[in-house]
Amino acid sequence: MIDDLDETIRQLLIAEIPIRNNEIDISFDQPKREWSARLSRPTLNFFLYDMRENAVLRQHQWERMPPPKNGDMQSAMKRSPFRVDLFYMLTAWATEPEDEHRLLARTLLALFRFPILPPERLVGAMKDQPFEIQARLAYHDKLTNATDLWNSLDNEMRPSVSYNFTLAFDPWTSVIGPLVRTLTMRSGQARNLPREKNLPQDGIGSEMYFITGFVRNKKNGDPRPGVGIALKNTGWFGTTDNEGRYVLSGIPGGKYRLVGWPVSGKAPIEKDIVIPGVASDYDLEMDS
Repeated sequence: MIDDLDETIRQLLIAEIPIRNNEIDISFDQPKREWSARLSRPTLNFFLYDMRENAVLRQHQWERMPPPKNGDMQSAMKRSPFRVDLFYMLTAWATEPEDEHRLLARTLLALFRFPILPPERLVGAMKDQPFEIQARLAYHDKLTNATDLWNSLDNEMRPSVSYNFTLAFDPWTSVIGPLVRTLTMRSGQARNLPREKNLPQDGIGSEMYFITGFVRNKKNGDPRPGVGIALKNTGWFGTTDNEGRYVLSGIPGGKYRLVGWPVSGKAPIEKDIVIPGVASDYDLEMDS
């Protein structure tokens, strides 16, 4: 993945400076003394000197993923990816200081135009990033101890510019399982907190249910998004999403009349349901 970011930077500069006939080299090597002594033409160097997790963007949670194909009764979940900051040091190398400064200025002007890497320039795994790739150039609080870095490289200090990115690293795989259609929430008083797994029957104060169902086309089974769903003569109301799925939450158990209003303005569809009940009872079919 990091090598694809390197190649994205390379292609962006070739197009935007622009660089023709390989007149300027673009390198990602460690700029040590031995390396700089071998340079034969003007060179831009992007040295990746640090990587660390972005704690501000850290999210320890599960994300709902699109369901697998032909898996209407399945649900897919996946952990949020890690967000990692990558810190590059940008330097320009040429025989004369004037040439170095001119090259560095041209590079900064090109990179400042793209605070977000353009999608058409992304290479390889960069195309699959779940978030926009923001580029932070010449941040004042980066490379504050450039002298220490140059000393560790055993090379003479020269003008250095920070160039930073945040990438998503996703080591997780999706977990696929049966779609939960009814969830029961019990509240009440337990005898042995906090380790009692189940409330005693005489300690249950109330039971609330969360239900989900699907609204589909009666002829072909296609999902019906944007359909209004309600339990008649109650305050529970919802709307189907792009998958034709709706969720109603915090409902006491009992008998209800489920109502769905087609987007087309046709007569509503109604059916009697019992909560808790059979999951398929919460589904509705509508004419096209």
